[in-house]
Amino acid sequence: MLHMRPNVLFVTLDQFRGDSLSCAGHPLVRTPNLDAIAAQGVRLNRHYAQAAPCAPGRAALYTGTYQMTNRVVANGTPLDFGFDNIARAGQRAGYHPVMFGYTDQGADPRQLTDPNDPRLSNWEGVLPGFEEVLCLDERHAPWLEWLRDLGYEGDILTNPDLALDTENERPAEHSVTQFLTDQFLEWLDAHEASGPWFAHTSYIRPHPPYTAAGHYATMYDPADCPSALPIPEQRHRLHDALLGVRWVQAPTDASELAHLQAQYYGMISEVDAHLGRICDALKARGEWDNTLIIITADHGEQLGDQGLQQKCGWFESSYHIIGIVRDPAQPAGHGSVVTDFTENIDIMPTLCEAIGVPVPVQCDGVPLTELLRGERPKRWRTAAHYEWDWRDTYIPGGVTEPNWDRRLERYNLAVLRTDAHAYVQFGNGDWLCYDLAADPTWLTLETDAAVVLPLAQQMLLWRQHHLDRTLTGMLLRNGGIGRLATATG
Repeated sequence: MLHMRPNVLFVTLDQFRGDSLSCAGHPLVRTPNLDAIAAQGVRLNRHYAQAAPCAPGRAALYTGTYQMTNRVVANGTPLDFGFDNIARAGQRAGYHPVMFGYTDQGADPRQLTDPNDPRLSNWEGVLPGFEEVLCLDERHAPWLEWLRDLGYEGDILTNPDLALDTENERPAEHSVTQFLTDQFLEWLDAHEASGPWFAHTSYIRPHPPYTAAGHYATMYDPADCPSALPIPEQRHRLHDALLGVRWVQAPTDASELAHLQAQYYGMISEVDAHLGRICDALKARGEWDNTLIIITADHGEQLGDQGLQQKCGWFESSYHIIGIVRDPAQPAGHGSVVTDFTENIDIMPTLCEAIGVPVPVQCDGVPLTELLRGERPKRWRTAAHYEWDWRDTYIPGGVTEPNWDRRLERYNLAVLRTDAHAYVQFGNGDWLCYDLAADPTWLTLETDAAVVLPLAQQMLLWRQHHLDRTLTGMLLRNGGIGRLATATG
């Protein structure tokens, strides 16, 4: 029987492509536990992140707002403290939200009074509202200390990148994914069953370095990996620039790229196995039928598509992501697959409705509740939207132009992805339009003004429809009429 409020298990995977699930038709990868959760919940087949890299993608996810609203444009951009978020919503519902892993949200410097505050030099802060039970930011200090306790020695204990890059040399039972899962299960075992809990498990994998742990490193034969999408002959100059950046240029050697792909799939299968452990624990505790499970990612992974790796640019490999929601209160929708466009900004409104708190007016997203019931809303979006901003490339040396100078605002793009097309608008006025109905490999450009102009108009309307409305829905007349924003906590 369901409690008045469910337990909440909010899972994020880093850099998890939406097509990397066996239940999504992937010809190679094996994800039996994710498949099982989807079969007992709802799989969002065309689910999109709203930005990349990590901090921008997570800001949109955690606040339910587009990048054009929250303005977290890079790893290191502070998140305005005034934004509501999923943890604060949990607090309003009576939960004590806890977090395992990381949230990558920089502190608002206007809230800090000490000029030597370390948060001014570290963008991997904690989303306001969460208690950080386990910190696994890029330093990975608790995991490295655990490896030391296990008897490991050498540079891996002081170099987290090296420790991740050599996971294939150690048993999978000693991986960072194993460690996070163990810590969460220990916390869960110690949690009193008298009331519902709210936990966020934020896994680093399948994030680079492209090295799977233990036996997962040899789980997939590189020779079996599918081919990446080719590099278009007609390219925007920004694409050419990306192909010249060492960390985003995919290996040009076919065998090296196939090895990278095999390691990526191995990391996915390892995370899948540990999610299976968590599901088994919930069932053993009698909490499976009272736990809302949300699984998504901050962004996708190029994995060699268009000659790129990691996350960048405007191709949907970087933005089409995993989306699974299992709401035990909505059994009619269990086992369904949503083929409409859904977005990460929909997660916060969905969570709010599931735990019984009003959806904040700030949210650009909308609740997925009807879709979770197996129903199709009368009105729903006909496109996915995402943005990419690369101004941080110009900031490290220091920006000295006056505040009225808007050159940095040229270094961004927005994408409108419909069933048939992808329209890309660059901040400098450039644009691209891909005919995906004729060619789903993103190689064919559409230039017919009769096709392109309506798409550009749709993007303009999208931006107009999502202007800030925190106070615009009410009037200070007769005691206040219209919609009033809910408290942000």
